[in-house]
Amino acid sequence: MGGSSRPLSPHLRVHEDRGHTVLEFHGEIDILASLDIIPVLDAATGRPAADVVLDLRHIEFFDCSGLRLLHRARRRVLARGGQVHLVCTHPLTLRILRVTELAGVMPPLASMDEALGHPSTASGLRGR
Repeated sequence: MGGSSRPLSPHLRVHEDRGHTVLEFHGEIDILASLDIIPVLDAATGRPAADVVLDLRHIEFFDCSGLRLLHRARRRVLARGGQVHLVCTHPLTLRILRVTELAGVMPPLASMDEALGHPSTASGLRGR
């Protein structure tokens, strides 16, 4: 974001793809990583009516701190009239999303193409 090509956090890469802001999480997402991620996440989710994709395909570990980050991103985007998509393929992370019922409010998609091409799968609708 902001025209910089270097990542602002080693755990989160932000880029644009087909009109969506993609937040690509990397590595171990725990309480220490979340401290680096929050400022970048907040900057990326602070625009009005943003279409945001949370991409968890590149994570190795994900705990309750990661869940809080997902909830924070969703809340911020929806509050500004945007839409959120979640891409996740890791079986253990999918299980965490199901057990905590976050999968019910942010249904995980299996691919970036699915997230970028199907607005009806978004968590939240514009104007709500």
